[in-house]
Amino acid sequence: MYNSKIIGLGHYVPDHVVTNHDLAKFMDTNDEWIQERTGIKERRWIEKGSEDTSAVMGAKASRIAIERSGLATEDIDFIVFATMTPDYFFPGCGVQIQDMLNMKNIGAIDIRNQCSGFVYALSVADQFIKTGMYKNILVVGAEYHSNGLDKSTRGRGVTVIFGDGAGACVLSREEDTSKGILSTHLHSEGKYAEKLTVESPSIRHWVPDIMEAGKEDTSYFPYMDGTFVFKHAVVRFSEVIKEGLEKNNLKKEDIDLLVPHQANLRIAQFIQKKFELKDDQVFNNIMKYGNTTAASVVIALTEAWELDKIKAGDVVVLAAFGSGFTWGSAIIRW
Repeated sequence: MYNSKIIGLGHYVPDHVVTNHDLAKFMDTNDEWIQERTGIKERRWIEKGSEDTSAVMGAKASRIAIERSGLATEDIDFIVFATMTPDYFFPGCGVQIQDMLNMKNIGAIDIRNQCSGFVYALSVADQFIKTGMYKNILVVGAEYHSNGLDKSTRGRGVTVIFGDGAGACVLSREEDTSKGILSTHLHSEGKYAEKLTVESPSIRHWVPDIMEAGKEDTSYFPYMDGTFVFKHAVVRFSEVIKEGLEKNNLKKEDIDLLVPHQANLRIAQFIQKKFELKDDQVFNNIMKYGNTTAASVVIALTEAWELDKIKAGDVVVLAAFGSGFTWGSAIIRW
C-alpha cells in the first residue's frame, strides 16, 4: 500500500475583478452589507466574450500544476475533475482536459459534489494511488458561476457570494506512508438537498418546461437557505476535522495549517475559534475570490503554498461542506 503526495499546485482566476461596489450598481446591496455577512470584498467573474469556461480555466491551472510538479503531461495516468458548472450537460470536463492538454487516452472522471467537490476528488485520486492502480493523477476543481446567477436584487443573497476560478494539483505515489495524504473522510445527508440547490435544467424539468413557464420560473437560479446551511456547516466542519485528527492520533494543537472551503468567512472564523487556532494557522482568501465551490480549497491551498505558509512535515487539514449536503476532510503530512 502506498500513500499519495501533492507534488504540484496551480490556480487560475479571470482578470475581471467585480467589487461589492460594482454589484451595488445593478442590485440593492452595499459593501458593508456583504462584508458583514460573508467577509467578501470582491470576486472574479468571466467577462462576456472571454474564452474562459470551467474546462478552459481548469486546463490553465493544470498546466501550471504539472509544470511545477516536474512531470510532463505524458506522465499523468488519470484525471479527476470536480465541478458543478460543466461546459456541457454532458460530457464532463475531464475529457476536455485530456484533449486540451494533448494527453494520452487516459481515463477521466467527473465529480459532482459542489462545494466539497475538491475534497471528494482528492479522495478518489488518493485511493487509486494507494491501491497501486495509478502513479500520477491530475486533480482539478473549476467553476464558472457568474453566467448562471440572478443578477437582480431578488438574487442578491446568493449572487454576491460566488466567483469564478480554477485550481489543480498533481498527486503522485509516495512510498513513505508517514508522508502525503494520511486519510480522507467523506459524508452526506441527502434529506437537506433542497436547502441549497439549482433545480433546472434537469431531466424532470427540461428546457421546454422552462420556456413554457416564462419569466416566473426561477428554478434555474441557485437557491440557498443561508441560515440553515450556516448552522449545519459549522457543526459538520467541526465533526469532520475532529474525525480526521482522531484517525491519525493527532490533536488540534498539531494542526499547522487549516485550509477550509471558502464558503463564508464567518464560518471559517467560527471553526478557527472552536479549534483555538491562531490567524497564521488558518488560510482564507474568500475576501478577494468569493466562493468558487469545487475550486475554492485548491485555489486557497495553492496560494498558501506560494506564500510559503506550508513547509515539509507540516500537518495540513483540508475541510469542506456544501450542497447535498456533503462534507469531507483530508489530513496531509506535507
